[in-house]
Amino acid sequence: MFKIFSKVAKAFGVGKTPFTSAIILCAGASSRFGSSKQTATVLSKPVVARTIDAFEKCEKINEIILVVPKDDLLSFQDIVAENDYAKIGAIVIGGETRQASAMRGLKHISSKAKYVAIHDGARCLVTPEIIENVLMDAIDFGCATAATKVTDTVKLSDGDGFIKKTVDRSNLWNVQTPQIFEAESYKGASYVAWEKGIEVTDDCMLAEYAGLSIKLVETGKDNIKITYPEDIALAEHILMKRNGEDK
Repeated sequence: MFKIFSKVAKAFGVGKTPFTSAIILCAGASSRFGSSKQTATVLSKPVVARTIDAFEKCEKINEIILVVPKDDLLSFQDIVAENDYAKIGAIVIGGETRQASAMRGLKHISSKAKYVAIHDGARCLVTPEIIENVLMDAIDFGCATAATKVTDTVKLSDGDGFIKKTVDRSNLWNVQTPQIFEAESYKGASYVAWEKGIEVTDDCMLAEYAGLSIKLVETGKDNIKITYPEDIALAEHILMKRNGEDK
């Protein structure tokens, strides 16, 4: 009976993950890092290559759109060629802001895409498991994001460098990427924000402005973003610990 059900389900596409495109954003200025953080190496491998690896290995991701700085286009093309990635659908020149870069990437996703994942290229410790977990919740709820609960005590300042009050942290989360959305909803939210001149710092804000609910998916504290040079050492420590080499 189970085999018969499985055959019927497969025939009608039941249980199949919808086509999902990933837009990896690498076009930032890296001003706090001091040089291109995307091409800096973590354990002898470029940051962006480690990021692409995770999406390449995630079976639920069908294509990858890479959004890069114009001046570093050749470097990114070389990295893609050296690693022989199979899912790269396009390498796109980014815009002046994160939002503009995401819009440019969005124009190049496949017409088959039912879901779109937006990810920071510098968040190179993401894993295929994290990507899949966020995607599964996005399919269930329409939108989902990698995140982790705030554990530090949080203070609100008065604007002059003094504590105004302590904020209840029980419902506070640090949001990460990937942030994954039903593709048509994300497109609609992006274009509405663009037309109204709304600038956002992450893609969940687009969904918030559109009145969409975003599921928070606990993905832990290791999914860090490379921002400062010292983050390289931290990333290497986390990777060695994962591999059982940091003893």
